[in-house]
Amino acid sequence: MARFSDAFAAADVDVVMSLMTDDCVFESTSPAPDGRRFEGQAAVRRVWEELLATTSERAFETEETFVHRDRGTVRWRYSWRQPDGSRGHVRGVDVLAFRDGKVAEKLSYVKG
Repeated sequence: MARFSDAFAAADVDVVMSLMTDDCVFESTSPAPDGRRFEGQAAVRRVWEELLATTSERAFETEETFVHRDRGTVRWRYSWRQPDGSRGHVRGVDVLAFRDGKVAEKLSYVKG
């Protein structure tokens, strides 16, 4: 969990993906109310690459983590500068499932 969060904070997609299973699942926070579901390494990688390509001065901060057996949660704050120069941020929680030492599922939720 710590390496995964650190890789996000460093915006290192290669490391993030190396810590996810081949059949990984990511459920995004948008569009509301349910987000979108992405399955497999290629689809999930595209999401991270798109996010990093469309935001600058981004910061992913871990506020709290909890791991028990094959489940984990991370409470986080993500901030960025938008193309028009304005700043934004969201706070949220990820619910993760682990398999064989890797992240198999990452379900993201945001406040508001």
